[in-house]
Amino acid sequence: MSSNLNINTGSNTTVSSGGLPSRRNTELAMLVFAVLIPIFAYANVGLALDGELPAGMLGYGLGLGALAACGHLVVRKWAPYADPLMLPIAMLLNGLGLVLIYRLDQVAYLQPPDAAPGQLLWSAIGIGLFVAVLIFLKDHRVLQRYTYISMVVALVLLALPMFFPARYGARIWITIPGVGSLQPGEFAKIIIAVFFAGYLMVKRDALALASRRFMGLYLPRGRDLGPIVTIWVLSLLILVFETDLGTSLLFFGMFVIMLYVATERTSWIVFGMLLSAGGAVFVASFNSHVGKRVSLWLDPLNADDGVTEIAQSLYSFGAGGLLGSGLGQGYSRLIGGIGIKSDYILSTAGEELGLTGLMAIIILYALLIERGVRTALAARDPFGKLLAVGLSGAFALQIFIVAGGVTALIPLTGMTMPFLAQGGSSVIANWALVAILLRVSDTARRPAPTPAPSTDAEMTQVVRP
Repeated sequence: MSSNLNINTGSNTTVSSGGLPSRRNTELAMLVFAVLIPIFAYANVGLALDGELPAGMLGYGLGLGALAACGHLVVRKWAPYADPLMLPIAMLLNGLGLVLIYRLDQVAYLQPPDAAPGQLLWSAIGIGLFVAVLIFLKDHRVLQRYTYISMVVALVLLALPMFFPARYGARIWITIPGVGSLQPGEFAKIIIAVFFAGYLMVKRDALALASRRFMGLYLPRGRDLGPIVTIWVLSLLILVFETDLGTSLLFFGMFVIMLYVATERTSWIVFGMLLSAGGAVFVASFNSHVGKRVSLWLDPLNADDGVTEIAQSLYSFGAGGLLGSGLGQGYSRLIGGIGIKSDYILSTAGEELGLTGLMAIIILYALLIERGVRTALAARDPFGKLLAVGLSGAFALQIFIVAGGVTALIPLTGMTMPFLAQGGSSVIANWALVAILLRVSDTARRPAPTPAPSTDAEMTQVVRP
């Protein structure tokens, strides 16, 4: 991938030479299915639980359809050459998430009750931000001017939760009167990607230098290790003071991915993995919250108060089998704790939709990531390439961290599954992320303007007999 994403700093054009079709009608057709599939799933939940169609089915369908129509019209008007798959995939995932949250709302003892209407409202706000980004951000290269400002803003957002009380063992929320709780880290991942893209575009040549080769790896010079060590220390500080393992992994992993793409040096990946593993072991050795999550990951069945949430999540996946128990007919609601609608919502999907449905959801995420990487390949300017790679990498890392946590592949981190899980901050931030990728895609796919005919050239043509 690194060879194909070679960054040519000598070219500032971001337009393709061919006159590609806009594919907006294709996007519209897929959006119809992206709305109809969740509506049928919503009806399925009502029939399974009560034997009749849900009372709010019409309002839910109209609301989701209005959001899809609004997003499509804005893309058609302000980003006509953008990728046609991103918006339908994101809308389908958002709709399926609303269905799963509504299904869990029907269990009386799960808190908070009636979370689906609130999530639909947050989705509408996310679409509003999506619209604002596409209308007011006419060229993604404008963000390059704010490289260091974005670093300051991102660090402020990451530090804000330290001044608020811990909730469920971690400091990742801030409380805004009249609004509720928000996770600044969801927005910080986008802003920090802007900083990394601008910084690495300028410093890539210095970071690509190597002093010597050892065991097939190019070892960077000591002074070039400064940026990655700084980012590593910052991620450790976040983990120590906020006990936020997920954001630390996301923050550090995104930088390593972008650093590898910018420099094409495998040694950065090796150093990044070693520093990440070493930092996690160091913090887990004295931080009880992180240490407990690691111990439960190593032995899910060994708990003082009975079967752990991780073990119950694994039971849910196993009970789903190949085709699942059917929407509304599973028992993932028995998973304890407060994360059933956020952390463990993938367990509900795995049990009630089965391995087939779960793989379909994972494929949707993979397609969205692939379109983001394709956008990076199509972009001609180095900043656009790095920005698209960074945003796609952050999205992919978050999916891996959450899915790996609920399947016991890695320790649980407490992050939310993009678009699928309950969480206003997450759905708003991810709609903004998709909007920026669409802006980069539109700029990359837009046909080059036809050059004006030269009268001098016509006058000097040689006419052959």
